[in-house]
Amino acid sequence: MLTRRSFLHATGSAGAVALAAFRPDGLARIEAARRRVENVSPSDVAADESYWREIQQGFTLDRTIINLNNGGCSPSPRVVHEAFKRYLDISNQAPVYHMWQILEPNIESVRRRLAAEFGCDPEELAITRNASEALQTAQLGMDLRAGDEVVTTNQDYGRMLTTWEQRVRRDGIRLKKISFPVPPPSMDDLATRLLSALTPSTKVLHFCHITNLTGQIFPVKKICDEARRRGVKTIVDGAHAFAQFPFKVAELGCDYYGTSLHKWLLAPIGTGFLYVRRENIAGLWPLQPAAESQTANIRKFEEIGTHPAANHNAIAEALNFHEGIGGERKAARLRYLRDRWATRLARQPKFRIHTSMDPVQSCAIANVQVLGVPTAKVVGRLWDKWRIIATPIVHEEFEGLRITPNVYTTLEEIDTFAAAMETIAATGLE
Repeated sequence: MLTRRSFLHATGSAGAVALAAFRPDGLARIEAARRRVENVSPSDVAADESYWREIQQGFTLDRTIINLNNGGCSPSPRVVHEAFKRYLDISNQAPVYHMWQILEPNIESVRRRLAAEFGCDPEELAITRNASEALQTAQLGMDLRAGDEVVTTNQDYGRMLTTWEQRVRRDGIRLKKISFPVPPPSMDDLATRLLSALTPSTKVLHFCHITNLTGQIFPVKKICDEARRRGVKTIVDGAHAFAQFPFKVAELGCDYYGTSLHKWLLAPIGTGFLYVRRENIAGLWPLQPAAESQTANIRKFEEIGTHPAANHNAIAEALNFHEGIGGERKAARLRYLRDRWATRLARQPKFRIHTSMDPVQSCAIANVQVLGVPTAKVVGRLWDKWRIIATPIVHEEFEGLRITPNVYTTLEEIDTFAAAMETIAATGLE
């Protein structure tokens, strides 16, 4: 008979870690790992594989594939997914009671905790289904007239550009999209490009906190402060920023901020939030009509009809998991994983990295091009031969693969990807 003692003796420390993930005290083991590195610098923890093995074992994954598209959406840790399923089971007992009367009111606890992590007042934060819903609430809810100008970039997310283009057709506003090189020469260059595009007709400045194409981080505070001085409202797309690297809203200074939580916070799919600076709440129309009595209430942006409570209630467990790792340690690990493959490929002439390696300008996300080989075909070959998932980015000004590992990604998976890219560069698509 294989007892727990004989199993651990046979498999050693690796088996102990794996078993811990299935024990009720699995989170306690992760917390113990956190305490062990509490006084260690984030950069040193980033390279501590025994610590990250504990984190990796907190997920239930298909390890026969290598998922390097965590920028789309990430798998939740086991504890988050189990909470999500538990809340679904509770809801299903008698939804009109258990979902609406028991679970739904607890959204206020989630609101308070998200607001604390973001650094805003809970009365400025609405829980949404994703960043697109959050940002479109701001884009479509602002009163703009024919001739009013919106400034954005040609590297903003396609859905957000489509939203503004619809307002051009419907309302006669003007849309100005600026270009910038990848990577840009500096953060100041990004700020100058955006701010120099503002005119007396500009009412809104919309840009990414971190772009989804190359992972470029923008100097948000510098841009937003100057825009406010000129009377221009700012919408910041934070779909990829929240929980990828640490920051607070005071470091941004924006009027509106939208993000998804199923990317870097590792919350269930279909979760996000919208931040609206308090002074702007009353003047912003919700996507779906709300009562006049809710005019100044942030909850008017959550009036979307019947929807599951399980998704947003499980956000609380995602916050626990995130806080257990710590924002600084998490960002350091993500940069460590990014640097491991990007630095290796950047030294070789057949690759072009479209992302700055400056830690102030990037984190987990980076974009790499195999020169002379179509990006879409590279992505196809990675999947067909190595079962690696990557994201093809084909922009009018550049192309490459967007690579986004996460905290569960192993060094072996990173090295497999780098070696596969070297093979493709050396042999083409033979």
